Order: sequence, then C-alpha cells, then structure tokens
Amino acid sequence: MKGILLVNLGSPDSPEPKDVKRYLGEFLMDERVIDIPLVARTALVKGIILKTRPKASAAAYKKIWWEEGSPLIVLSERLRDKIQKQVDVPVALAMRYGSMTIKKGLQQLVDKGVDEVLLFPLYPQFAMATTETITVLAEELRQDCFPGLKITSVPAFYNKADYIEVLSNSIKKYLEGKDYEHLLFSYHGVPERHIRKSDITKSHCKIDNSCCITPSKAHEFCYRHQCLEVTKLVAEKLQFKEGSFSTSFQSRLGFDPWLQPYTDRTIERLGKQGVKNMAIVTPAFVSDCLETLEEIAMEGQEIFHEMGGENFITIPCLNDDSEWVALLSKWINDWAVKETITV
Repeated sequence: MKGILLVNLGSPDSPEPKDVKRYLGEFLMDERVIDIPLVARTALVKGIILKTRPKASAAAYKKIWWEEGSPLIVLSERLRDKIQKQVDVPVALAMRYGSMTIKKGLQQLVDKGVDEVLLFPLYPQFAMATTETITVLAEELRQDCFPGLKITSVPAFYNKADYIEVLSNSIKKYLEGKDYEHLLFSYHGVPERHIRKSDITKSHCKIDNSCCITPSKAHEFCYRHQCLEVTKLVAEKLQFKEGSFSTSFQSRLGFDPWLQPYTDRTIERLGKQGVKNMAIVTPAFVSDCLETLEEIAMEGQEIFHEMGGENFITIPCLNDDSEWVALLSKWINDWAVKETITV
C-alpha cells in the first residue's frame, strides 16, 4: 500500500523562550544547517547562540503566532487535509525539526498498512539545509526503524511548467489592481560554501554572474541556480519588463559570506532610489512562516518606510491555494497509479 509524507521545516511548540530554545537547538545542531565540525558547532550553538537568540526569536514568534498555533504548522495541516480529499492514498505530515517528527509521520503511515512512501519535501529548490537533510534522515530512519519500507523522494520541482504556472497565477492574482514599481523575489539565503559543497562536478559553481546561466549537471543540486531560474521563468510567464523585478536572499546568520544580494539591503536600496511602491514574494517557501510573516512582512516593511517608501506589498506563499492543492494532488495521483514521479 502506498502513502505520502509531506515534510516541511518545523516550528517550536509555542512562542515561549524555552520551547524556542529547544527548537533552535535541534535546528542549528544539524550538520547540514551549520556545517562545521561538531566541537566547533557545539561551542557556537550551545555556548553562544542558545544563550542569546531564543529570547529574541520568541519575541518574533509571538508577533506572528495564531490562535490555532504556529502559522507554518496550521497552514501545512490545511494543505494536508485538502490534499487528502483529492487523493486515494493516505497522506501524513511531518516536520524536520520539532515535535512533529519524520519518525512519527512514517509511523502513522505504517500503522495504516503503508509499505511504500512518497517522501515529499515541501521545497521547490534543492538545498543541503532543506531537502537533503530531510532525505538523509528519512533514509536513516528507514534503516533503523522501518526496514521493510520503500521510500521514494520527490526531486526539486522549481522549473516544472505546471508549478511555475501555479506560482505565476498566485502572484498575478494577488497583484491585480495593486500599484507597484518593483517586484522583489526574496529567497531564503544559504552560505556560499553550501553551493560549492553541493556541486557534483566539483568545479562548476563559482557563484559569479555566469555559472548559474551556463548549462551544467551541477544545476540539479544548485540552490542559487534554481532560485534564479524561478525568477526568470515567472518573469517570462507574466511578461515582466526588464528592470521591474529582481532577486535577493534573506535570513543570513554569522559572518561567513552568504548568497547575495541581501534582501534587507536590497529593500533599503530600492527605498533610497525613490521607489515608493514595491511588492515582494518569497518562492523558497510554500507556506508562510516566521521568515515571511515577521522578517519580510514586518521588518522588511519597516526598512522600506524608513528609506522613504510608502506601499510595501507582501504576496502570500501558496499555502493551501486551490490550484496548488490540485497540482500536488495530481502529482501524487500520478505516482500512485503510474509508479513514476511526474514532478
């Protein structure tokens, strides 16, 4: 029997500092998130970050927390429930970090008689700190706890025509009737070294202005290329004029170089250049979360206004949009019937 496990990033159980600290500890100790030796990572995370950051992060979570709970969890549950109504196989939901573990999600499916799982990381683009850490952990759990289970992972779907159409339709629908001068595509940032580590050719990724547009096998696992490609494909689909849109990267941590340009500095620059009305979309996320609801919609808007900007339009993630639900359901049904992934 087949089943689906949708997997997203995760969330603390509450916006209280103790729960945020527990969540951040698990997240930041992941070797694919902070990819430095264990001793150094432990000293950094437990010796420095967890002594200062949980209180500030808890305050940020409290700003966006819903009555029903974490927005990311609530929206992901809504997505799961709507998909379940359109497919004939069991659908479970798990998070890479936090109490909704991948182990619990796999167990839910096994308890229903599932012996073949389609693992669906809810990330359009591949990255070490998102897709890879999910698939690696799932395989470890399969070997240790579910040896009879077959797991097939969904690859990155950033450039699939039907996904680009759904994303483009969502952007177009939300911006309809709204005045804006510039649309910023903001993607979650990663350290530059992650791009080089993911380069299967070991030579292509130089993070310059040419490697991401030069055909290469490296693009299959190049987060930067995949983000830039989403921007390009959506811009072509919606026939945006050159100069009316751009790409940036948010949420950097530490002092090592991360992908640029940085979102906060880009918002600041646009305001200084006299842009009065801008819109921003976050296509690295399929569900709204702390990074979109607080870092972008609140902090980003504050920066824009401080620089003289007036209207700051934040476009919601796909969340449980009906077209998005229909597309995911189609991909799942195709796999369930044809035993191939059409994503």
